[in-house]
Amino acid sequence: MFKSTFHAFCITLALGGAVYTTGVAAAERPGETQAVQVSTPQEGQVSINQATAEQLASAMNGIGLKKAQAIVSYREEYGPFTAIEQLKEVPGIGSALIERNGSRLKL
Repeated sequence: MFKSTFHAFCITLALGGAVYTTGVAAAERPGETQAVQVSTPQEGQVSINQATAEQLASAMNGIGLKKAQAIVSYREEYGPFTAIEQLKEVPGIGSALIERNGSRLKL
């Protein structure tokens, strides 16, 4: 029993040391600047303000070429979208389609 307890204690120390050294290495050192991570669009996202009808149709679930062309036509007539939810104003596009494709879309 002592041997297994000692073994568990050693593993705990080793893991704790690894976590501690990782934290120390990641800490800011004097004289160094720390990088700030900027949020970037996820890979596979399509811009509703820049994509062609073909790009929208291929990227969006439940959107064919006809609905994608309606999005492009709306954008050309009324200007760029200011919010993803504004897609509801396009004939044939409802809340369910926007929710289903929210992670695939960007402005």
